[in-house]
Amino acid sequence: MLPKTNLKTTLQNIRSKRIASENILAEIEQVFQQNETERAEISERLTTPSSGDGNTFNLAKLESERIYHISDIKKICVEYRLRFLNSHFFKKEIPEEAISKIRHLEKEHDSTFSSFKIVAPAKLLKLENADDPLLFLPLGNDYFYLIHKWGNDLHPLRKWMMWPYKSFENLVFTIFIVSMLLTAITPMQAFTKGEVSNQEYLLMFLFMFKAVGGIVLFYGFAKGKNFNNAIWNSKYYNA
Repeated sequence: MLPKTNLKTTLQNIRSKRIASENILAEIEQVFQQNETERAEISERLTTPSSGDGNTFNLAKLESERIYHISDIKKICVEYRLRFLNSHFFKKEIPEEAISKIRHLEKEHDSTFSSFKIVAPAKLLKLENADDPLLFLPLGNDYFYLIHKWGNDLHPLRKWMMWPYKSFENLVFTIFIVSMLLTAITPMQAFTKGEVSNQEYLLMFLFMFKAVGGIVLFYGFAKGKNFNNAIWNSKYYNA
């Protein structure tokens, strides 16, 4: 009768032909050190300013659903009041999963990437004086490759809360609606005797519109605020 095959013993014999048992730990340590070195280099490149795109890649190995044009990225930034800047502006720690994906991409494309972009709210970025990050790799010609998304999703009402800041026209319309609501809830009988006329409501509306508009303008100038379509790719918090 033939003896049964012990898989563990067979595996050990295969390994022994490749490397001696006493050298296994040294081999593992060398692999781990190389792994940590590569990850540290990627982290440094993510937090270091880059002078250009500087990325080479194999087009055939890119996933089409991860490729986005600058116009797509601008639209989401304007809609949700986000910034699209170089990754070194990101002030929080890049997650290990993102670094792993970059390392995998570099090995797959046999390249070293030196330029990265990130989409995130301004509060997560180190902006110079003047909840849901997306890490991109510039491909050139205004195309970008999505590497990783992390963090919590945006508030479901963020798009509508940021709608007034999208453009000057949106802001004026919002002030108009708010002024109408304030006029409607104002007890007009406290300011006049007898029946309230349409003319008095109109005057109150104009007063409210001027007051709300003045407050908005004062806050905007004092805080250096600007509209979404003007700041989506600005590295300044007041420009």
